[in-house]
Amino acid sequence: MANRPVHFIWLLDCSYSMQGERIGQLNYAIREAIPEMRSVAHDNPAAQLLVRTLTFSTTAEWHHKDPVPIDAFTWQDVQVDGTTNLGEALHLVARELQTPPMPQRALKPVLALISDGVPTDDWKAGLRAIDATPWGKKAVRVAIAIGEDADRSVLREFLGNPELQPLDANSPKQLAAAIRWASTAAVKAASQPVAGSSDPLLKQPAYAPPVLDNDDDDVW
Repeated sequence: MANRPVHFIWLLDCSYSMQGERIGQLNYAIREAIPEMRSVAHDNPAAQLLVRTLTFSTTAEWHHKDPVPIDAFTWQDVQVDGTTNLGEALHLVARELQTPPMPQRALKPVLALISDGVPTDDWKAGLRAIDATPWGKKAVRVAIAIGEDADRSVLREFLGNPELQPLDANSPKQLAAAIRWASTAAVKAASQPVAGSSDPLLKQPAYAPPVLDNDDDDVW
């Protein structure tokens, strides 16, 4: 059986509030998670994991525009700039969740949103645009809240499931753990859509994020 694609999209807050240690730790954590993503992909040979990255600040733009197979994916550090235009980012993602460009035989895409603040544009319109697409409704969604100032109500609405909560990342250690979980467990949930599977990730609520302990002295 030919591989069916799993499209994994990082949506990364690169506003000025992320400058310094936060953006450095974000780059480090995603780079370190890539080998684990490859391992998950190799464990699911019927699925082809394709990764890309979207950043949002004063504007939203593709950092890795074209879907790249995880075995060929190389992380390029993101930089901070400006405000938090999440709505614009969601509109860009919504365009990619139409068919085409998404193939009809794809598996569920993964949308992983990371933010440390409050959106500065009409994010609800962007979320409606994603929800209006067939692949947006099916997507496995993950949200990571960095620091105490992150708007968790926005992230909960993005998740679209009252049983799910965003992952809290209030320190470098928690951020690394959250990204590691998002980049592996969510991929498993998307790439093994077999009803009745014994995989605990596929039981309801699917891909429910863990509560991450924080014994790090460096708290954001």
